[in-house]
Amino acid sequence: MASNTNTDIWIAGAFAAFSVDLLVYPLDTIKTRIQSPDYKKLYTQDGRASRALFRGLYQGVGSIILVTLPSAGAFFTTYEALKYTLNDAVPPNSTLFMPQPVINAVSSGGAELVSCAILTPAEVIKQNAQIAKKDVKGVSPTMQVLKEFRRHPFRLWSGYTALAGRNLPFTAMQFPVFEHLKQYFMERRRKQKGGKVDGIFERASITAMSAGIAGSGAAWITTPIDVIKTRMMLAAGRERHQAHESKDLGKFLTEGLASKSSKGMWETAKEVAQTDGIRGFFRGAALRGVWTALGSGLYLGVYEGGRFYLEDSRKAKEGDAVMEKERDWSKVKVGIGGSRSQGDAVRKSGWQDEAD
Repeated sequence: MASNTNTDIWIAGAFAAFSVDLLVYPLDTIKTRIQSPDYKKLYTQDGRASRALFRGLYQGVGSIILVTLPSAGAFFTTYEALKYTLNDAVPPNSTLFMPQPVINAVSSGGAELVSCAILTPAEVIKQNAQIAKKDVKGVSPTMQVLKEFRRHPFRLWSGYTALAGRNLPFTAMQFPVFEHLKQYFMERRRKQKGGKVDGIFERASITAMSAGIAGSGAAWITTPIDVIKTRMMLAAGRERHQAHESKDLGKFLTEGLASKSSKGMWETAKEVAQTDGIRGFFRGAALRGVWTALGSGLYLGVYEGGRFYLEDSRKAKEGDAVMEKERDWSKVKVGIGGSRSQGDAVRKSGWQDEAD
């Protein structure tokens, strides 16, 4: 593990999330619209994709960027901390054996549970804003969605179970493969360059390639859960009055989230199967695979490059400070000492004669 501080990891993770959101958000919007139950009615014409599918591709981006920054920082901080703790608690020669892929999977899973708790409300707002029609009065889609949830804000967390249900298997598959590929490509590059990988850009490129390969496969496999999650979050925006809603946050989290969300996932899955068949569970799978390959590559590549840059910058500053502190000027002799050209007899300078 690189010697990064928690601040380094948080900043690098947040910057990576911000960069990726801006670049790949339009693909995420198209994916959400393809997976929505109203796709054929709203975004197709004569069996083909209509122009409406490609309009307003950045609708809802503001909410997700604001919450993604702390969410991504929390994910990477938790992931690195858990991975370091487990590696330290289970040394290679210990009687308690835990393979490295298992450590990576457990660490990423714990990090996802923390991240999803922060991200869920923004994800619900984002996905409902992505399919919202622009108001004639000039009200933004995000504000329209916020107005819908104003009376029932607890519904913003109704998709937590579905989001965690998608992200946990995704990261459990992606991160072990990602770490293995990164190590493989790093070792291969070291052999090609005589035992060393130089430069932040080279490290970031290897990380991005490894993350893209691992992410695309995991994305395709978890697409059915992603479809269910999208349908549930869009349904939360359409259902304005639900009898089970409560103003008691504690009761909602302990009862509503545990039982109602699980039932909602099962009911949503049955609805998808009845209306679209098995193919409906893989709607947008190809686009999601491409989007995730690009997004994961940029995400983890920028994160890796960012944390190594911050580490190198901090080490450079610390090195300069140590050198300045350890330098003992009292031992520096000016004008006194042996010289090959002068022999052993060296005269003192004029200012030293005056001092004596």
